[in-house]
Amino acid sequence: MGELSVGEVATRTGVSVSALHFYERKKLIKSERTASNHRVYPRNIIRRVTVIQIAQRAGLSLAEIASALEALPKDRAISAKDWAQVSTVWRDDLTTRIELLTSLRDELTGCIGCGCLSVDECPLANADDKLSELGSGPHLLGATNPKS
Repeated sequence: MGELSVGEVATRTGVSVSALHFYERKKLIKSERTASNHRVYPRNIIRRVTVIQIAQRAGLSLAEIASALEALPKDRAISAKDWAQVSTVWRDDLTTRIELLTSLRDELTGCIGCGCLSVDECPLANADDKLSELGSGPHLLGATNPKS
């Protein structure tokens, strides 16, 4: 069957035309140009756009999405095997994020109850006073990984 216009891809995926143009600028998808300089996409772009949408809903950055898409075929639709490969990589990252968010959620009550946000004692900003291992002076919270 033929190629799809940008409007057809937008309608079929629920993604706005401007979002498709943005994805293209970020090199997440690629279009061809007709003789009249209109964008057209192969039909297999629909699955690729769907993968991008799922990844964004999961909180993955565009860089993470682009990296995963690099490993996927560009000349055919994404298969179940392709999806399994990508989703396995993302699953580990998402599990780690969920664990961190769960820990943060569980610690919030104590933080709100305390009210001081003591940098020395705060379980959210400086669990077990790990920042003291970096020595005196200012430290960017979250940017360092002191030894356990």
